[in-house]
Formats: sequence, C-alpha cells, structure tokens
Amino acid sequence: MRPASLVLFLTFTLLAFNAGHILPGVAEKQKVWARAGGSAVLPCHLSPRKAAKTWKQLPDKTSVQWKRHGGSAYQEPHMVLEVGYSGLRKTALPMRPRVSVQDPASRSGNFSLRIDPVRSEDAGLYEARVTYNTEVQSCQVELGVTTVTLSPPGPVVENEPLLLSCNSSHRARLVETCWFHNGRLVPTSRNFFPLHGALSILRPAMRDAGSWRCQLRYSDNEIISATYNLQILGFDGPTNPVVYAASGSAVDLPCTLSYFPSALGINVVTAHWSRTVGGHWQDWGISQNLSSRSFHLHLPAVGPGDAGQYRCTISVSSKTIIRDVTLTVVTVTPSIQGPVSEGSHLLLICSLIHPQGYESFQWKHLGSASTSSKLSVATSRNLEGHRHQMGPTLEIPQVSQKDTGTWECSVYGPEGRLGATEYGLQITGSQVSSPPTIFSGQVTFGLTLTLFFLLMVCVLALALQKRARYSAFPALEGMIAVTVPRKKEMEENQKKIQQTEC
Repeated sequence: MRPASLVLFLTFTLLAFNAGHILPGVAEKQKVWARAGGSAVLPCHLSPRKAAKTWKQLPDKTSVQWKRHGGSAYQEPHMVLEVGYSGLRKTALPMRPRVSVQDPASRSGNFSLRIDPVRSEDAGLYEARVTYNTEVQSCQVELGVTTVTLSPPGPVVENEPLLLSCNSSHRARLVETCWFHNGRLVPTSRNFFPLHGALSILRPAMRDAGSWRCQLRYSDNEIISATYNLQILGFDGPTNPVVYAASGSAVDLPCTLSYFPSALGINVVTAHWSRTVGGHWQDWGISQNLSSRSFHLHLPAVGPGDAGQYRCTISVSSKTIIRDVTLTVVTVTPSIQGPVSEGSHLLLICSLIHPQGYESFQWKHLGSASTSSKLSVATSRNLEGHRHQMGPTLEIPQVSQKDTGTWECSVYGPEGRLGATEYGLQITGSQVSSPPTIFSGQVTFGLTLTLFFLLMVCVLALALQKRARYSAFPALEGMIAVTVPRKKEMEENQKKIQQTEC
C-alpha cells in the first residue's frame, strides 16, 4: 500500500472513531437486549465536538433514517422511521406510534431510536443513516428480545398452579435456566419445579409475588436475563386469621383482597360467607357482587354460640379463592351470681370459647368510673395479696370497697395482645358474719346513741303527760288514803251485825 493511501486510511479511521460512529462499509454492530413489553433504546451518537461543529455550519440540513433488516442482515431492509430536513416524520405502520428519535431537534447528536413497548417480532438488525451536508454516517444495532410469558394467561389467583416461561431470540442452543425471586436463587422444591426454560409453581401464595428474573445461558456462553413482576390476587393479612372478641361486643371478620380487582382487569367479583354448623358448612352472612376489595362480615353482638370457624369465598371469573377465619369469644364468669356483698370470697374466671391453645391471661383493675383516667399500666395495687394475677382466674378473698369498678381480662399470644373483655364489680353492702371494722363500730355507736336519746324523750313525754292529768283534777290531790280492813276483821263485823238484828 502506498504511504499516501495508508495515511488517508488511518485518517478516516481515526475520524470515524472520534465521531462515535462507523462509516458505511465498515460499520460495527452493537447488541441490545430488551424484554417484550418493556422499552428499548438503540444507540446512535455523534461526539459532542463533531456535532457542535456540524450544527454550527448547517444547523437545519440534517436528516436521519432508521431501517430494519429483519431477522437477518441479508434480508431486504424496510423503513422504520425517517425524520427529514424540514422535521417531517415518516413511520412504518406496524411500529406506529411505538418508535421515536431520542433528540427530536438533533442538536446534541443523539439519533438513538426508542421502541416502547417492545414486541417479540421487533427482534432483528437495525441501521441508522444520518445525513448532514454531504456526509453520511451509519449506526448498526442488533435488537434481541426476551419474553416471559404466564400460563394460564390472565390474573394469577392464590393457590392456582401457574407456569412462567422464559425465552429469547438468540439462535444458539439453550444450556441452562436459573430463576431468581427478589434477587435470591430459587432451588428446586415441591412447590417450585424448573423445566427447560420455564418454572412451574404448583401453589402460588402471596409471598411469591414480586420480581422474578430468569437467566438463560446458551451454548456460545451468551447469558441473557429478563424480569417479570408477578402479581397474585389473594388476601391481605395472615393466612388463617383468628379474631378475639368480648362477649356482647360487635366484631368485623376480615376478608380483604390484596389488590383492587379493577387493577388486574377484573370488574366483577362474587363473595359470600359460610360457617361450620355440626361439621358442615352452611351459608352465613352476606353475598355480594361488587368491584371492591373488602368483604368484611359484621356481627353486631357476639355470644358464646357465635364462636367457631367462618369461611369467606370469593369467585373471580372461573376461579375461587378461600379464606378461613376463626372467631374466639372471651367471657368472664363470676363465682357469685348477682349482687356481691362486701367481705365475700369472689372468683372471676376468664375463659375462651374456641381457643387456639397458646393463649395466656392477665388481669388488670381499671378502677371505677370516677378514676377511669388513672388506669393501671402494670398489675394494679388492688391485686396485692390476691392470687392468680397472671392466670385465667382472679381470686379476691375478701371483697372490699377498693375492689369496686371495672376489671379487665387481657388475652395474649406470641405476637402480643390478642383481645380483652371487662367485668364491672359492684358491692351491695356488708355481710352479717363479717368481722367488725372501724367503720362498722362507728355505725353501732351511732345507733346506740340514737336509741338512748329516743328512750329519754319517751320518759320525759310520759312524765309531762302524768303531770298534766293531775292538774286537770285538783280534788284528787286532797284525798286521804284509807286503810282497807283485812278480810277476817270484815267477817267478824258482819257476824256482829247479824246477832244484833236477831
């Protein structure tokens, strides 16, 4: 090669490298991977220095044309997008309006092609030809498309089997497929079973929702990844919730979907409640046909007979999801039915209807209505000397006035407080057999003093009454007492009288 030709060749090669583009005939392909349904940017840039010099000379004499060669570089290319000198755009009908140029004004030298959303049939070789003045620059980009498909299509319902399939437009032989959930490798298990380019999930749960990434390794050591955001229609909250309610209180049994059905393209759902009666499920509660996500069952006043198993059934299209809810009723049974006398021995028994077996109990004195603002945070001082403070039974050996008010029985589990119920203790009076107290001695002294005062009043009244009677008959005061003769003397006098008559 002549020296002049060699210098010219090296000069053009250096200019092409500094400009960030490849000249026609020596174009070098770039490769971009995109997921079907996502977006892709096919790069084509000029260096800032080259672009600034060009636009300063001919700012309005630039055009760009993107063509696609199809699945092979040897196929006949067809136009994808063209932006003329005047800014007029031409777009191929199959890709309208999914394609655009990154910089419409083309002032920064960015002629990259954006495709949003990408389809699997968009894979292939793309070429950009940028014309300014008498120069023509070229960019070649190969677009590879990865697809992640869900089977069966449509919304994923909790506990319904599904299949995630991952593939790409790469032509080499697939060697290995790995799956990652939220960044962690998913091993083979009873619930997750990998297949050739796919993953079978037998019983998807709410914890399986989130980002899934498949990693494909081919025989030419090409590694391709794609992500998929899996949404599962299920229930919020724990898997089998247990609701603790005080006897006589109102309660709402939860049944809330994880998403609004309309967000997943579902306009109508059907929900109804049932409960176990005699070992069989019977309809109980509501039946709705709404596009809501909350289907609570409201019970205005629960009793011991309402405890047990309830079931919320929601039908979505042809699929059904079920949530079982357990209602446990908290009750307090006193050892004395009716009024409680002061000094009595009282037991308060806190019990659960339909317990789970892991509950614990704690009693607390909330006080009377006048002192309700001073609630006890820990065990009440009134429990000093009382047994079973932390058990289901509260024992008060001798009920006193300080025990009057509301007693609360709280139920605790591993996750904390589960529920509570209250019992109002009212004392009616003193018991006869109860030992005397300072207060009862004061009462006795007062009663004795009152009786003595009443007795003195009666005596005085009688004396005054007698004096008033004597004042009304003054002759009685001058009467002289006459001695009454004895009986024997009276008989002798009578005999003497009879003898004289004879």
